[in-house]
Amino acid sequence: MTLPNDAPEGDNVSLDSISHLDRTGLDELVPSRYAVPVGDIEVLVISDGVLPITASTLGTNVPPAELTEWLDENFLPPEIVDWPLNIVVVRSGDRTILVDAGLGLEFPDFPRAGQTIQRLEAAGVDLASVTDVVLTHMHMDHVGGLITAGVKERFRPDLRVHAATAEAEFWAAPDFSRTVMPGPIPDVLRRCATQFLDQYSGQLRTFETDYEVAPGVLISRTGGHTPGHSVVRLESRGEKLTFAGDAVFAPGFDNPEWQNGFEHDPEEAARVRIRLLREIAATGEALVATHLPFPSVCHVAGVGDTFRCVPAAWDY
Repeated sequence: MTLPNDAPEGDNVSLDSISHLDRTGLDELVPSRYAVPVGDIEVLVISDGVLPITASTLGTNVPPAELTEWLDENFLPPEIVDWPLNIVVVRSGDRTILVDAGLGLEFPDFPRAGQTIQRLEAAGVDLASVTDVVLTHMHMDHVGGLITAGVKERFRPDLRVHAATAEAEFWAAPDFSRTVMPGPIPDVLRRCATQFLDQYSGQLRTFETDYEVAPGVLISRTGGHTPGHSVVRLESRGEKLTFAGDAVFAPGFDNPEWQNGFEHDPEEAARVRIRLLREIAATGEALVATHLPFPSVCHVAGVGDTFRCVPAAWDY
């Protein structure tokens, strides 16, 4: 994986320090990919688009007036908000790793999402070059791109798909009793996870707690959001970045105990969030998360159990 000539880079890196992708596909009016070097590891954050969600999903355990105040302070509408959707491509050694796969094209009600495959192509990332797929969890906006018609056939036959054992086991008989989702969503999540497991069972490689996919690329199960939810920790030459998946949402910095309607164990998800944000604040490493505004690269400042997202300056 290499960086296209027109793509912005990560912090303090010259164009000569990271190789270049050939430009393919049409240029877009807004950027949808952002390169971030982590030592010798190359990272490309790609926007899958945005999903409209019910605003109340962002804080299901707080009074509506408190959530409305937060939405207003953050210049967000009170009823329906756009939820960013990011994935990453990681190159370490001879491995090219796709972390999550976006929504896919099977959901016509969400026309502004499901753009991962198209944007990988525009960035010059051939699906046949991907050696590994890492799933933070198996919600539809993370596996949907894999089950889009015609995609599986474009991957190499020896593709390895990594997910926590607890995640694969959970989706055999998922429990939605503690979630607060719009009515049709649980059935769609169940169907997509089942379809993914059916299609990719031969490529699936599960792990219990931690697994190193490539040099400096470690998957760690956190649980909380789903039983097998995992984060991806990158480290090379003293630099670090964590892709947090759905462990952190936009309100989760200043209100880390707010529960998200998609969390299957909301209390544990809050504990995971606080623990992760404390650690990232202490190390000073970069953070990227699925549902933070693209490209979502930031640092975390914190006092006690209250945190602040400090966006990284764009370097281009």
